[in-house]
Amino acid sequence: MNHPELDMDDVRRRLLEQRQQLVEESEASADSRNTVALDQTSTGRLTRMDALQTQAMAQAAQRRREAAIRFIDLALTRIDDDCFGECIECGEYIAPKRLELNYVTLKCIGCAE
Repeated sequence: MNHPELDMDDVRRRLLEQRQQLVEESEASADSRNTVALDQTSTGRLTRMDALQTQAMAQAAQRRREAAIRFIDLALTRIDDDCFGECIECGEYIAPKRLELNYVTLKCIGCAE
């Protein structure tokens, strides 16, 4: 059974909003993750190094966004499976305050330690 102290419609809405925001950030940053042109006639060595570093940071941020989206999708699945808010270790309900801080939390405080 989903957590009895939480409004599942509100939780679902918030998760979907977070997911949409991550998707929009991903789309907005697509250009910064593209392959860096290494045209030595138009840019200097330091400029290319800076561009490669910027690209690497954008790719790392994208990996974090993709992981967050996967966790949100898992939380939405748990709502659909009627087990949202249950600790995956002990089966007890996770504290509502803990869930409100991060709806993708999978473990209660005791099992998370």
